[in-house]
Amino acid sequence: MSAAHVHLDLTPPPVVKSIARRSLIIGLIFAAISLVTAFIRPDQFFRAYLLGYMCWLGVALGSMAILMIRHLTGGGWGMVIRRILGAAMRTLPLLAVLFIPLLFGMPKLYIWARPLDSVADAHLREHLQDITKSYLNVHGFIIRAIIYLGIWNLLSFLLTKWSHEQDKATTRDNTQRFKAVSGPGLILYAFTISFAAIDWIMSIDPSWISTIYGLMILIGELLSAMCFAVVVERILVNYKPMSEMLKPDFVHDHGKWMLTFVMVWAYFSFSQWLIIWAGNLPEEITWYMRRLYGGWGFIGLTLVIFQFAVPFVLLLSRPFKRDVRRLVWLAGWIMVMRYLDLFWIIEPNFSQTFTLTVADIVVPIAIGGIWLAYFFRNLSLLPLLPAFDPSANEVLEPAHD
Repeated sequence: MSAAHVHLDLTPPPVVKSIARRSLIIGLIFAAISLVTAFIRPDQFFRAYLLGYMCWLGVALGSMAILMIRHLTGGGWGMVIRRILGAAMRTLPLLAVLFIPLLFGMPKLYIWARPLDSVADAHLREHLQDITKSYLNVHGFIIRAIIYLGIWNLLSFLLTKWSHEQDKATTRDNTQRFKAVSGPGLILYAFTISFAAIDWIMSIDPSWISTIYGLMILIGELLSAMCFAVVVERILVNYKPMSEMLKPDFVHDHGKWMLTFVMVWAYFSFSQWLIIWAGNLPEEITWYMRRLYGGWGFIGLTLVIFQFAVPFVLLLSRPFKRDVRRLVWLAGWIMVMRYLDLFWIIEPNFSQTFTLTVADIVVPIAIGGIWLAYFFRNLSLLPLLPAFDPSANEVLEPAHD
């Protein structure tokens, strides 16, 4: 880092703390409303809680994964949003705490967590007897959740600790440390989120399986995280130092990542549908049968159009990808579609006809408000750039046209 850059003010703007306070107020208000729904309609509350939890967990884990990708590949595109990704990743301790209510809702969410005598279908009851002995049981569910959350928080701790060291004038270069953790970390993330998706979502219907299911959840998290980073950088670009650091080339790269994740999400989703359609096995097609009728098919069509087709066309435009003030609208819209995608995955397990409850709106906003308050608090604690990272000059050097 050059001497001219040492005294640059990289402190996050005051608006960060202001947004944190507003988010907390909104979160607490909606949390109070959510508690009312928990007492009146506990079934609806826990479904909505799982939905909201997976939405915001996806942003945190996706941010951690993109951060590790950046440590392995380098590039100014990742350096300029590194502290945004890190602040989102550091919400994992909060998400570990927020997982606890799901333990109380297990009998409401998972048929295998209920007494087998309450299962009317004899064939399903026999199937549950086998899987509860070998894998799906309350004890194993809790132990595996602790392992998943422990691994994610450990990765977050190491990446954060070494990143914080780069805010000080030190001779230590942590680049190799980051790479040493990020390579195995990405593999651990892929495995743990795949098994977590099986435990927390797919097991709602224990009679159905899909080998690509975990990858669908994984790519959705990466897409959510990149879109969230674009939204936050758009907020910060009105203020220093982000207004001086965010170059059109970096925004362009973020748009290209969004396009990549949109295409991979569509590929995984279509692959699952094609394989199940080609197999045409009764135990496999039930998942799609529930989601193509009773009004759920309209949600599926909406996702095809507005989470794939429209973003795909818009993101082909180079000028569009280079303008953060236009790209942010698409990023925000895709985040809404990510919510709708998880809603389409989770809710049809409980209702054969399209149903949107008050809890489905209120509870995710409550979790999101609290999560955003913690995120912006994290963002306010560290400079927006690790100034003494060897790659910092990629961001700090003026753009050359």
